[in-house]
Amino acid sequence: MMAKGRVLFHVDMNSFYASVEAAYDPKLLGKPLAIAGNAKERRGIVVTASYEARARGVKPPMPLWEALKKCPELIVREPNFDRYRQASKQMFQLLYEYTPLVEPVSIDEGYMDVTDANISLEALELAKHIQVRIKKELALPSSIGIAPNKFLAKMASDMKKPMGITILRKREVSSVLWPLKTIEMHGVGGKTSEKLEKMGIYTIGDIANADPEKLQRKLGIGGMRIYEKAYGIDDRPVDPDSVNEFKSIGNSTTLPKDTTSQALVRKVIMNLSDSVGRRLRRKNVYAGNIQLTIRYHDHNTVTRSHKLIYPVHSHDDIFTAAWELWVKYWNGDPIRLLGVTGMDLVEKGSAYKQLDLFAYDKEEKEDKLNGIVDALRNKYGESALLKGTQIGKSDRSDQLRDRKRRGTSLEKDFLRNDLFNKEEEN
Repeated sequence: MMAKGRVLFHVDMNSFYASVEAAYDPKLLGKPLAIAGNAKERRGIVVTASYEARARGVKPPMPLWEALKKCPELIVREPNFDRYRQASKQMFQLLYEYTPLVEPVSIDEGYMDVTDANISLEALELAKHIQVRIKKELALPSSIGIAPNKFLAKMASDMKKPMGITILRKREVSSVLWPLKTIEMHGVGGKTSEKLEKMGIYTIGDIANADPEKLQRKLGIGGMRIYEKAYGIDDRPVDPDSVNEFKSIGNSTTLPKDTTSQALVRKVIMNLSDSVGRRLRRKNVYAGNIQLTIRYHDHNTVTRSHKLIYPVHSHDDIFTAAWELWVKYWNGDPIRLLGVTGMDLVEKGSAYKQLDLFAYDKEEKEDKLNGIVDALRNKYGESALLKGTQIGKSDRSDQLRDRKRRGTSLEKDFLRNDLFNKEEEN
């Protein structure tokens, strides 16, 4: 029983990709299973692993060769995103049967506000009922956290996996959460944890006992947020519409005149990719899908998209995907408008990237460089630090006009789409 007040669930699917594969092929049940990217392209990095594989030491993001060394009998499957999307849709449809206040936060997790749900079951019995239904009807295991707010519900769902149900009350924060390391707090990543350690802060309890003004000076507004969370404070509502706030981030530009110039198109797509990347980084999200919009001289408009192996937010990655779409789909006619859009957005902490063995340091360096470049462009304008191929002599006299054209957002075009609609390459 929970005290009267808000009652929130955080429903988190266990080892989702591997569990969906086992549900699809029951012969995989109980077997050590890993989902890994294309070994030739990404050197085989484990995306997720079944609990049987984890018990043998296989954990993401482990290189596949190392996983096979630890577990020679490991079964490997490549990701099947269509299958995972369908399973996710079915899971959320089930949750909506109990309350309209369901907030998906990723493909395999979401919040429910059951405070005023017209259900006779108590919170714990309701959570068990939902968990059993998901397992019976979808053959998928899940963990559910029950708490008075989103932060505590998320922390609770992580405490027992697989098939766990945990109640976390606000009065239990000091005894349950404070002994945990800072990295175990939801919302604290590796870099923030390192900064906290340099301040002599190693546990959630240390955060609670720290000077909040010092935390804010060192970490910005995020410092105050983690201080409040250390006391179990989180007033965010479960918002079913939050997923529609930005399902895509895009920019388009109308060219001064119709063109077939590959050099000009390449420069424009570079600029658009740069702008989209900066906006993604500003919102701390990654794009799992890149879309290119081409409007021809006769106003015929086509959109083509490419589902990525891993989510991205760097200019180079966005441009590479957009340029590949241009090369593949341009029909040779003059064009008047181009647009680049990042779709299938995920929060930075939830974005899993199948990195090769040498990419971790590179990714960290790119993040630092992107941060410096973003700050300079925010201060001095769009043209600051553009690469030679991105800006020419004639551009300098047209910077203001280009900035206005480049600022056109494509976000609203996609807000009408259903959450789980699949963007296809036709």
